[in-house]
Amino acid sequence: MRREGAPEDNLAMEDFLCDFCHRPWDDERPMVEGHQGACICGACLTVAYTELVLLGVSSTLNEGETCRMCLEERPGEVWRSPAHDDATICKRCIKQAAGVLHKDPDFAWTKPRIDNVEA
Repeated sequence: MRREGAPEDNLAMEDFLCDFCHRPWDDERPMVEGHQGACICGACLTVAYTELVLLGVSSTLNEGETCRMCLEERPGEVWRSPAHDDATICKRCIKQAAGVLHKDPDFAWTKPRIDNVEA
């Protein structure tokens, strides 16, 4: 998402916000972009991946609701932001975003592993 009032013809890093926590993109916060400017930051992706992919904690989409990243109304498991209830991401997009960020040489982000999760 974009910061309200951001100049469309001169966008800066800090004008892009994570759809799930609303924190701005910066040199220390990696972001993965989805469709129509949707973004998820590395911190939210870590939580989403851990909860949905590793632990199986999931939610479902409400009628008419779509995944923020792919804009599809996907049946099945989604992760819902604890900070913004209207922000959901499907399992497929979580896995895709994790693969992209894991391979990005500019950030030291790695896919969470079950042996790193506290019980």
